[in-house]
Amino acid sequence: MSGANAATASGIAAKLAPLRARWGALSPRDRSMALLGAGVLAAYALWAVGLQPALRTLRQAPVQIAALDAEMQAMQRLASEASELKAQPPLPADQATAALKAASDRLGDRARLALQGERAVLTFNGLGGEALRGWLSEVRAGARARPVEAQFARDAQGFAGSVTVALGTGS
Repeated sequence: MSGANAATASGIAAKLAPLRARWGALSPRDRSMALLGAGVLAAYALWAVGLQPALRTLRQAPVQIAALDAEMQAMQRLASEASELKAQPPLPADQATAALKAASDRLGDRARLALQGERAVLTFNGLGGEALRGWLSEVRAGARARPVEAQFARDAQGFAGSVTVALGTGS
């Protein structure tokens, strides 16, 4: 050993000397009880740190896998729907505008539609989440419009804000 290591080892041995003396003074019964207690603590530490988290993960894994599978299937359905919508040819401007107005009229006086060339802005106040989602779905499928900007906030009556959609008009 090098000089520094020997000094460190002798320093540790000097600090452990009272503990060794105390251990030697214990009766054999007390020593075995102390060893048993240390064994119980070591077993608990192994359980708490090594086994219990692994077993918890094994119990929770099937539930998490099922949730992730359901989420993946929903995302695949949305991707398929988006692909189908992209594959559809654009509607003539008058048909797209009529479908957009019809979808907006169903929202009643809580929403106002403003057409601006190939874009339309729906301004709404007090609109429920289901109504807004239904409008977006209907506009996407019926008018073949895609949302390009949305600004809204939730208040006591529902959602307030605006959604801008681009009309993919054809000839």
